[in-house]
Amino acid sequence: MRRINKKWVVPFLAVTFLVVGSGFRNDFFEIAKQIEIFTTLFKELNMNYVDETNPAELMDSAIKNMLNELDPYTRFLNEQDVEAYKINNAGEYSGIGALVRSYDDRLLIIEAYKDYPADKAGLKAGDEIIQIGDVAVADFEDNASELLKGANKTSVNISFRRQGQIKTASLTREGVEVDAVPYYNMADEKTGYIVLSKFNRKASSQTKSAIQDLKSKGAERLILDLRGNPGGLLSEAINVTNLFVPKGELIVTTRSKVKKFNQEYKTKNKAEDLEIPLVVLIDGASASASEIVSGGLQDLDRAVIMGARSFGKGLVQRPLRLTYGTQLKVTISRYYTPSGRCIQSLDYWNRDASGNAVRNTVFNNFKTRNGRDVQDGGGVMPDVEIGSIKSNSLIDGLENNNIIFDFATDFYYDNSFTSIAQFEFAEKDYAKFKAFASKSGYSIQTETEKLLENAINSDDILLGANVQNRYKDLLLAINNEKTLLLDSYKLEIKKKLEDELVKRYFYRKGLYDYQLRTDEAILSAKELLADSKNYSQILR
Repeated sequence: MRRINKKWVVPFLAVTFLVVGSGFRNDFFEIAKQIEIFTTLFKELNMNYVDETNPAELMDSAIKNMLNELDPYTRFLNEQDVEAYKINNAGEYSGIGALVRSYDDRLLIIEAYKDYPADKAGLKAGDEIIQIGDVAVADFEDNASELLKGANKTSVNISFRRQGQIKTASLTREGVEVDAVPYYNMADEKTGYIVLSKFNRKASSQTKSAIQDLKSKGAERLILDLRGNPGGLLSEAINVTNLFVPKGELIVTTRSKVKKFNQEYKTKNKAEDLEIPLVVLIDGASASASEIVSGGLQDLDRAVIMGARSFGKGLVQRPLRLTYGTQLKVTISRYYTPSGRCIQSLDYWNRDASGNAVRNTVFNNFKTRNGRDVQDGGGVMPDVEIGSIKSNSLIDGLENNNIIFDFATDFYYDNSFTSIAQFEFAEKDYAKFKAFASKSGYSIQTETEKLLENAINSDDILLGANVQNRYKDLLLAINNEKTLLLDSYKLEIKKKLEDELVKRYFYRKGLYDYQLRTDEAILSAKELLADSKNYSQILR
């Protein structure tokens, strides 16, 4: 069937969700008018177009393209998406027990969870699943990872590519528990350490249990690690904060153009511990609910925030039911921390000439309860910065293009370690990584490079061969500079590599055990908590 360009449908469909999402407005006539236009257009198109059309595909494309004009968190959820959304919040599902990333023609195993079906079948990070049952992944139009899920104790056969060889495996699905707190332990004889990796329905209860257990083992101070936590349920963010602040404390205010979405969220329970010294670790991947917790505890001067500036997502979504089991997950409001700041960093409603969201560069000052200065508009800024966990365009490019991941895959099959104590990533290994990254041609393109490439590829007669050759020389110089930056940011990149590798050899628990001994942020947090005078001075 011949496909047609569907983006033109977007303007007509844009009005439909206004009725569903926010009720009828004063401009009801204009909404009704546009809906009637679209309905007529859609009917005539499908009846009269020269080739056969697929109404469902046309509509799906129209919806998605319309929502692309808004923020990336406003999404249409079909029946399968709705189920995945429920699973993510519940913290349990039936499947193979692996983190899988979907591409056009393959599924990539990112991590196989210890003692779950994928691990039992011998699947490893870096394996590329190319067939599930009788379905070739490359021929499957939707997200093929859904084929790996299924009823408990059912079997699924897969084919996968590993280091150039095609292998097969049979897996028996089972219930997979997704813990909000995958790890906690004593960092030293008086300091407890808790990893909170997501805000599903288990977040506050598991964090509370971890605190109680650690205190029973002698913990007199705590480190709460929110690094890499993408967020989740707003209610659980309030409940986690409530573990450290008293009942009745304002944590979040939401503001919207729809009156019913303007709300204040206060703590409802008795705190678990109001006095225990607390450090919260964040980084550039700590988002949404993680920022509610860290921003709230910072504003209330209840914890010292350490690490790197958080992601900066200050938008709240709510799923709205549509017809036929579908939903619209729509941004309904912005949230504000106790001091009154919104930490949203990207402005999706005022885009640049290329259509990209503009990052906030003007920040407003606010005061914490004790009068400390904090700012809005760019995520939560830590009270104490840790250089080794900062990211930048170089590191983002290495990760987004799987350079670190792919190097770790090759390294894993070329090297073996019997214990974490034996693990070492030496200077010669980093030299190999630099050669691997340079050969891979990783893409970290600046705006300047884009302009230069456009000029080189243009047919402007004023840009003769001599000028274009100079442009090419300049591009080459920029690429050479990127290679030099691999040495400038060696510490940060080496940490990413070591974390990825330790996880390959010793699973996630091994990674957390390793980080307790080597991670700069954890070691700095332990040092600060042991210095009660310095800790208290930061919060004054």
